[in-house]
Amino acid sequence: MSDPHPARVSPEKEDKRTFLQKIAEFIHPGPDSRAELIETLADAEDNDVIGAESRVMLEGVIRLADLTAGDVMVAAPRMDLINIDAPYDEMLHVVIDTAHSRFPVYEGDRENIIGILLAKDLLKLQRAPELNIRALLRPAAFVPESKGLNDLLREFRGNRNHQAIVIDEFGRVAGLITIEDVLEQIVGEIEDEFDIPEDEGDIFGLADRTYRVSGDTSIERVNEAFAVTLAATNAEQAFDTIGGLIAHEMGHVPKRGEHHTLAGLNFVVLHTKGGAVRWFKVSPVADDDKTG
Repeated sequence: MSDPHPARVSPEKEDKRTFLQKIAEFIHPGPDSRAELIETLADAEDNDVIGAESRVMLEGVIRLADLTAGDVMVAAPRMDLINIDAPYDEMLHVVIDTAHSRFPVYEGDRENIIGILLAKDLLKLQRAPELNIRALLRPAAFVPESKGLNDLLREFRGNRNHQAIVIDEFGRVAGLITIEDVLEQIVGEIEDEFDIPEDEGDIFGLADRTYRVSGDTSIERVNEAFAVTLAATNAEQAFDTIGGLIAHEMGHVPKRGEHHTLAGLNFVVLHTKGGAVRWFKVSPVADDDKTG
């Protein structure tokens, strides 16, 4: 028996665009490539359709598909690691100096990553020294260098591992990547534990009687705070910030962990980003070690 009310079958899906929309799309067809799409976003910003920050974020999302873990990872030589056999005080020193929240832990060889230690878990050892630190380790996640950031972000969101060890094609440790590294490709630089608003100051006293100094602190302010006279070895060179001065004196872009002595002060690079020093750890040096 046939259906008394047969459904209407349309040969094509109903087009709900208005006549004017169809004409507009005929005259100005949509972008056919990522490059054209990015140009369209730039045009949208120029026409005040979207704001500058929105355009940057949208471009970041588009470009994310072309990036891999190997493109944005922290290279293996620059990874801050903890030795499972190190004394507690040495571990605590690494945590304080680097100010990260979690650390890959190795045994024997730096290539042998056996887990992840959360900085806060060290407090458990302080309260109960009889605890075995191995019991505090979290499993380490490993990803290949070729891992797409889109897929990696999905994995980070789906589990509680917001840090992964990057492995090269030969199975060796190539570097480290965090969810922050991925998100910064979309939203730009994310403030972390080193980032302190400018109105809160730029020189901070630490518990060990050293100081944390922002790389963009003016040389004049550093001179005043430490009662020194910092200047370039070449009198013809003039610099506004301590980061610029130290980089010039070292002769290259400073890397984390490097240090330089100038005017009786020892500058240790704590944190770098975008090719510039974000934070130094500064302390006076002995008279017989002073240079500059």
